[in-house]
Amino acid sequence: MQTFKNKNYWFSSGYLFLFFITWSFWWSFYSIWLNGTIGLTGSQTGTIFSINSFLSLIFMILYGVIQDKIGTKKYLIWFQSIFLMGIGPFFIFVYEPLLQSNFYTGAILGGLYFGAGFIAGVAFIESYAEKLSRKYTFEYGTSRMWGSIGYACATFIAGILLSINPHINFWLASLAGVGFFILNCFFKNEVSAKEEEKTANLSVKDILTIFSVKKFWYFVAFLFGTACIYTIYDVQLFPIYFTQHFEDVKTGYQVYGYLNSFQVLLESAMLFVAPFIVNRIGAKQALILAGFVMGSRIVGSALVDSAVGISLIKLLHGVELPILLVAIFKYISLNFDQRLSATIYLIGFKVSGEVGVIFFSSLIGKLYDTTSFETTYFVLGAIVYIFTFTAMFFLSNQHSKKAEFISYEIRKNG
Repeated sequence: MQTFKNKNYWFSSGYLFLFFITWSFWWSFYSIWLNGTIGLTGSQTGTIFSINSFLSLIFMILYGVIQDKIGTKKYLIWFQSIFLMGIGPFFIFVYEPLLQSNFYTGAILGGLYFGAGFIAGVAFIESYAEKLSRKYTFEYGTSRMWGSIGYACATFIAGILLSINPHINFWLASLAGVGFFILNCFFKNEVSAKEEEKTANLSVKDILTIFSVKKFWYFVAFLFGTACIYTIYDVQLFPIYFTQHFEDVKTGYQVYGYLNSFQVLLESAMLFVAPFIVNRIGAKQALILAGFVMGSRIVGSALVDSAVGISLIKLLHGVELPILLVAIFKYISLNFDQRLSATIYLIGFKVSGEVGVIFFSSLIGKLYDTTSFETTYFVLGAIVYIFTFTAMFFLSNQHSKKAEFISYEIRKNG
């Protein structure tokens, strides 16, 4: 395929591959580490996630506006690489000791670091890769696939190492961050006069006009009630619930790591075909499909009572996420000013999601502490179903042509 001969496709894929390796080594078992290793309660874990989300909002807004203003220049990539390389020492020498001795100080410092480097960082690196895909004419989904492959590889190893010593995972995360920095040294991204002009002409007024567009707020509301709730379920609750299906917690850690790896490999395969699915059925229909899959996975988790059943439920994530990610970028490109793609993605998707985490993480943690996982899952699933059903009437129904590229700037494949 022509895509695989495009050197810029491989640089974009390399960024995603190494970023997600770095992220997976600590993030995939973050709630388990907080709960099992550090010994935090469900309410404290919820507080951690709320603080992380709140502080990441600052960086999401800044990243979105700055990246749209500078286009595909690499300034923020350099900034990002600092956080990736330093994640290991930060966890071991700063974050862990502070959580045990001064909880709120540790939580706030962690929120600043994770917000800048990863929670807002993942949205930035995804939006940057999407800009590169339009600039150098390849499908974003096929590039994002390598991020999932990296996440799967790291999760497979991290599940084993977590039961030995979590610090090994943190050091490996930093090592992958060094690889990210080296890759950026070799990527030569040419910024033409045309691109310079398009981004230079983007004003604050242009950015602020998006907040007066009604369909932007419909889009935000849908993501707030679906992806946000689903993220809390998947990151804050599900890993702990999964390991409770095993008599030996360490065995649960390892099985979760193996399953997570398989699920992310499934996700990688789906990211390859997701652009074809989204182009075929339309961005709106793809978003609604992803919403129903999210709700079904949450409710399904409350209905199964075996390790095999809960494992099969987890694999639905590998189907839902690729369709959701590709559909979001397609929906943005069809309905809004393409120069604002990073701002809309970070604010419309990521900021709305993190605002939801801020308001709901502690509340959901308390609901779990006072009731059960099953009751919590039924409540969350119902919320996702309601927002998804409502979106059928309010999301815009514009279609793109089959296999259409949303142009950023036409360039020859490198």
